[in-house]
Amino acid sequence: MASFNDQIIDAFRANDGVVGQHWEGKTLVLLHHVGRRSGKEYVTPLVAAPDGAAYIVCASLGGAPDDPQWVANLESADGPATIELGPATFAVEYEVVRPDDPRWADLYSIWRDYWPDAREYEKKTDRKFPVVRLQVPPSA
Repeated sequence: MASFNDQIIDAFRANDGVVGQHWEGKTLVLLHHVGRRSGKEYVTPLVAAPDGAAYIVCASLGGAPDDPQWVANLESADGPATIELGPATFAVEYEVVRPDDPRWADLYSIWRDYWPDAREYEKKTDRKFPVVRLQVPPSA
């Protein structure tokens, strides 16, 4: 049986990035990352709030008490990340921005305002969620 994320990934790829249902009208990206211990490639679907020529994704994990593993995987990686956005796949520069960074509040508010579930996630934990700014190449 396919996992919840696998079902989202399958729908994303079958419909050029349009998933519908709970995500109707929202942009999703598929973030490819390599496990820092396993070396295995993972793909994680994430709600991506537009921010000019970039997208903001959030490590909310639905309000779980700990950061999702993909954040630590990105922080330990060298070089660009790979994302799928609509029907395209490309490398993106990225930056993990944690709550102690002065830019965090502005970036998090972009994602929070874009994704209606954010407020529910906040109620589940005292953790402040790291965000990642994905810089899309000019040709994308």
